[in-house]
Amino acid sequence: MKKVIDIEGMRCGHCTSNVEKALRGIPGVSDVQVELSAGTAVVEAADGVTDEALKTAVDDLGFQVTGIR
Repeated sequence: MKKVIDIEGMRCGHCTSNVEKALRGIPGVSDVQVELSAGTAVVEAADGVTDEALKTAVDDLGFQVTGIR
């Protein structure tokens, strides 16, 4: 499944790198594309990966998830 995560608070390449690493660390996530200018992360994941797991991984870095679609 593909999910688009809207993220507030990313300011630089270091931020996007940290978000990508955190999301890739979730079991079942196969691909992550973080776009700084759009404030999004596009995640390819197995059906068992929950929105809550994605949100927690980003929130734990100090960024705010404003939506998952």
